[in-house]
Amino acid sequence: MRATPTKADEPAAPGEERSNLVVLVLAFAGISVAMTQTTVIPLVPMLPGLLHASAADTAWAVTATLLAGAVATPVVGRLGDMYGKRRMLLVSLVMLIVGSVVCGLSGSLPVIVVGRILQGLSSGVIALGISIMRDELPTDRLGSATSLMSASLGVGGALGLPAAAFLAERTDWHVLFWSSAALGALAVVLVVTFVPESPVRSGGRFDPLGALGLSAGLICLLLVVSKGAAWGWGSSTTLVLATSAAVVFGVWGWWELRIAEPLVDLRTITRRQVLLTNIASAVFGFAMFAQSLVFPQVLQLPTGTSYGLGQTMLAVGIVMAPSGLVMMAMSPVSARISKAKGPKVTLMIGAVVVAAGYGLGVVFMASLWQLIIVSSIIGAGIGLAYGAMPALIMAAVPVSETAAANSLNTLMRSIGTSVSSAVAGAVLAQLTIDFGSATVPSQTGFQVIMGIGCLAALAALSVAAFLPAKDKPVGAVLVAARASR
Repeated sequence: MRATPTKADEPAAPGEERSNLVVLVLAFAGISVAMTQTTVIPLVPMLPGLLHASAADTAWAVTATLLAGAVATPVVGRLGDMYGKRRMLLVSLVMLIVGSVVCGLSGSLPVIVVGRILQGLSSGVIALGISIMRDELPTDRLGSATSLMSASLGVGGALGLPAAAFLAERTDWHVLFWSSAALGALAVVLVVTFVPESPVRSGGRFDPLGALGLSAGLICLLLVVSKGAAWGWGSSTTLVLATSAAVVFGVWGWWELRIAEPLVDLRTITRRQVLLTNIASAVFGFAMFAQSLVFPQVLQLPTGTSYGLGQTMLAVGIVMAPSGLVMMAMSPVSARISKAKGPKVTLMIGAVVVAAGYGLGVVFMASLWQLIIVSSIIGAGIGLAYGAMPALIMAAVPVSETAAANSLNTLMRSIGTSVSSAVAGAVLAQLTIDFGSATVPSQTGFQVIMGIGCLAALAALSVAAFLPAKDKPVGAVLVAARASR
């Protein structure tokens, strides 16, 4: 007697297979770009010797990517809405490839900084991928797909560290950048082959003055945040840049409200749901990055300090990698909770989990397995929260502004990570101990940062509590938008 085939035994429909490929390709592109953010981390201690420059100068290899990404993300998002999201996705991936090749050929600081700037110009890939998913995927797939794409920022960062550490310890340092170029090239081939161009476009004219103003304001702000401690918070350079940022943003806001087709529609982003989600995103960006600043140092400090674990950079990567895998695993869970209870609830649960992880980390840093547990708990909370953020944004903005709105949300996370780095640097610079002939961060300093991470997550919880209680379902927005084409 022949068994009756079940639904699970039936082959996937062609449309479902196509949707799966689109999701996987876009997620791979997002992870590839996110990995470039951690590629250079194992090299940071070695760069002064490799490039024959001071540590302060070689820090620009990190700062340059941050600044370029901040400028590119909102601009590329707006261009994607206007001229095609897939087109701008490919342009961003090409920037990743070119920047990686430049770094791979570099032998001096100016060249590697140029390459890192070009790599930073690819930062809009994740927001563009989320927007393509909104336009192309069936409603029942949208939640889990955008959750995965949103989490790819953390996944790529966590998985990239052990890979970069492994290559840095066993090969020539240029191989790190050639690997990034290879991943970017593969992503371009996959996008061209499997991802269609979205027909949803806003049209209109690009706002060059708005782009210039936003770029100038962001550069001034992020220079203050990332370099203020080194320059001195009361130095003339820091004060001039801070004042310039305030003035430029004021003028930019006036301009954006004045013109008919602004780069960023301030009336849209000041809607309660969009505004609060972006604020929560910045706070989560802060919380996500805090562990990345603490754990590598705790792991690598000598055991003679009584709290350092004396491990290699490769061990650091192995400890951090599980958090990336947990983020990926939590993406479908985030989508299911959002579907049942709404993305507001998912965001709040994520904040509670992150706060619990950091709270545990204050007293749980004595061994590798403890750090893995703490990092995984934080990763679980971030996976939940990052999955909810695109749903909150897309439920509150017109479909023609999806890429721009998601790009701004991604930018807010990046600003949060920059502030996290500055705060952690200031704390660790003040709370130190003498170890031999060197001064190193104290255990109390690390515990303070973990405590601040806990408070940041609780702050995000408080912000999320003020989101509208009844969110408009993303699926309903998507259906309505498609019906109006």
